[in-house]
Amino acid sequence: MKAIRYHQVGGPEVLRWEDAPEPVPGPGQVLVRVHAAGVNFADTERRRGLYDAQAPLPRILGSEAAGVVRAVGPGVDASWVGRRVVALTKEAYAEAALAPVEELLVLPPEVSFEEAAALLVQGLTAYHVVHTVGRVEAGQTVLIHAAAGGVGLLAVQLAKAAGARVIGTVSGEAKAKLARDVGADAVIRYDQEDVAASVRELTQGRGVERVLDSVGASTWQASLDALAPFGHLVSYGNASGHPPHVEVESLYAKSLTVGAYWLRTPTPPEVQRKAREALLAEVVAKRLRIVVGLALPLARAEEAHRQLEGRGTVGKVVLLGSD
Repeated sequence: MKAIRYHQVGGPEVLRWEDAPEPVPGPGQVLVRVHAAGVNFADTERRRGLYDAQAPLPRILGSEAAGVVRAVGPGVDASWVGRRVVALTKEAYAEAALAPVEELLVLPPEVSFEEAAALLVQGLTAYHVVHTVGRVEAGQTVLIHAAAGGVGLLAVQLAKAAGARVIGTVSGEAKAKLARDVGADAVIRYDQEDVAASVRELTQGRGVERVLDSVGASTWQASLDALAPFGHLVSYGNASGHPPHVEVESLYAKSLTVGAYWLRTPTPPEVQRKAREALLAEVVAKRLRIVVGLALPLARAEEAHRQLEGRGTVGKVVLLGSD
């Protein structure tokens, strides 16, 4: 099969479209013919050696694959063959990838492979930062950084569905329009405005009850400053660099709390299954809009990485396999 691999860490140019051994499903696994693979910022960090640096090379990236089950391993019901599925997996930047059968989510015909590949990493992250960790409730005001990104667009919609007022931060008017289109009540251009000051103006000086922050270093102080008394900051990424260490004494004045979310955190299977099924149901019912901002053939992964790292993309970036 063909796959995108890299033999040394570095820039996007290290990604190669080349022959690789096709994996064979073991017990409890299926082999999925990949029609669409999700691209995530963490993939660029792995490629640069900043994340999972001990993984052996050459390596295939990719954490989510949507496609058709082509073969099953020992102990797996053969009726899975031919079914349209999506799964969190490994090595998805390839024409075929393995997935544990318990990770499979069956796709109804209304959901395309591109949409499915955009759903799990960003969708589960958005779901858990809004509901599991953030516990967003009706009547609250929520500040969502990078509101036009893959997670941000979904988080805006989920927070609105929970009854919250949503303020998003973006750079650029096109991204501001997109955030408004999916439901943001107000949008702050962080490239032009002081975020904390704008939040105070929008909330009559009170601040917000929740901040969802995937940016990290460059937004950290503004996030804390934007919180209302007893507010909660949820950190789930560091696109601009690692946030500073938290000085507990700095939280006392407003009795703030700081939390975090990571997709790899062990989650009870029933909680994760509920989240996946809820997200898929929302997509099928067209209450949750999946925005695929860039879709390129799998062989053009280098370009996808360049555009993602250049912050020129909105929504989800997807790599497409052959039909």
